[in-house]
Amino acid sequence: MDRLFGLKERGTTVRTEILAGMTTFLTMVYIVVVNPSILEQAGMDFGAVFVATVFASVIGTLIMGLFANYPIAIAPGMGLNAYFAFSVVGQTGVRWETAMGAVLVAGVIFLLLSVTPFREGLIRAIPDSLKHGITAGIGLFIAFIGLKSAGVIVGDKVNLVGLGDMHEPMTLLSLAGLFVTLVMMTLRVRGALFFGMVFTAFFGWVFDLFQLPERWVTMPPSLTPTLGKAIVAIPDVFAQGLYAVIFAFLLVTLFDTTGTMIGVAEQAKLMKNGTFPRMRSALLADAVGMTAGAAMGTSPTSAFIESSSGVAAGGRTGLTAVVVSILLLLTLFFAPVVQAIAAMPAITAPTLIIVGCFMLGGLKKVAWDDFDEAFPAFITMLSMPLTFSIATGIAFGFITYPLLKLVRGRFREIHPLMLLFMILFILQLAFLPE
Repeated sequence: MDRLFGLKERGTTVRTEILAGMTTFLTMVYIVVVNPSILEQAGMDFGAVFVATVFASVIGTLIMGLFANYPIAIAPGMGLNAYFAFSVVGQTGVRWETAMGAVLVAGVIFLLLSVTPFREGLIRAIPDSLKHGITAGIGLFIAFIGLKSAGVIVGDKVNLVGLGDMHEPMTLLSLAGLFVTLVMMTLRVRGALFFGMVFTAFFGWVFDLFQLPERWVTMPPSLTPTLGKAIVAIPDVFAQGLYAVIFAFLLVTLFDTTGTMIGVAEQAKLMKNGTFPRMRSALLADAVGMTAGAAMGTSPTSAFIESSSGVAAGGRTGLTAVVVSILLLLTLFFAPVVQAIAAMPAITAPTLIIVGCFMLGGLKKVAWDDFDEAFPAFITMLSMPLTFSIATGIAFGFITYPLLKLVRGRFREIHPLMLLFMILFILQLAFLPE
């Protein structure tokens, strides 16, 4: 095990990696229920999308774990599944098969970019200040998700967000889980995040907030209703000229997953000289997952921000990702249990809030006294939670960084790829908002 994953080299153990994998799994497992629920509204079969979601996630995550050796999970991303269902299919009237064909085309292009030096060059081109801003932005983003799912903050007509009802049982349970987890973290209890979730689930069950299903085991649904439909529909993609849709899927996925990988790798202290070893294998993981997922019938995959919860629990190697893959595969047979967990946000909300805190540490490395370095990092991290989009936060950073450098006459500090994507992001925000 140590020879395969290098556990000693990265200062971890099998026990720690297993707990980290279970922590990541519990914080992300909602996707296998939520994703088919969203795509079902585009006319797709719930059961088939459920299976496709699991398989696409397992394929991408296993590649990440076994070949790249990183504790990062891959799964269909939130945001693009809604864009697929409500914008591409819902507003334009395109058949879901054709829209999935556009995802497949974008996935193939994504795959080609990943086997070339392009994506590696892009990661190297991102300045350190933006990398730290991206990591911090993701931290604020997932903490915001945690507070929102716990009911601590809610929508407000006047101020956009406001304080939730502190008398709600689920909110009180979330706060209790947060307090217990914080105490264990302060006392440096190993596996504190995972045990905090177990505590919350147990007390949710005691107070009748967590309903265990009557049937735990079921056979997986058939994949037939969606399998291969995207491949057959590729000619329709070009016949209907869905080039803008392909570009939107490609651009958002590229920066969502690249930004998440940078954030999680930096949090785990795996970055070296602005990049990380076996980068191409890591980049291929989400590209293969996206392509295979589209062929089976699910929306684009991405590196999952919830992977940071496993890193916070001590995960440092691909063994964490392998554990996640095994648990995801088991969900095919334990769908009722998964649905019960996904229906109780209090289990995962405390972990997301705490992990958000951990991911702000890199801000001390930003040159705050150098405005053209500081502001792009600031606007990147601020806009991610406020726009509810990692890609949009990165877009703001990629636009402001080159512009401020140009104003100051620091042309040599701008990588050509930064200029290219500044233009692309301006076009995307103007004509193809996510």
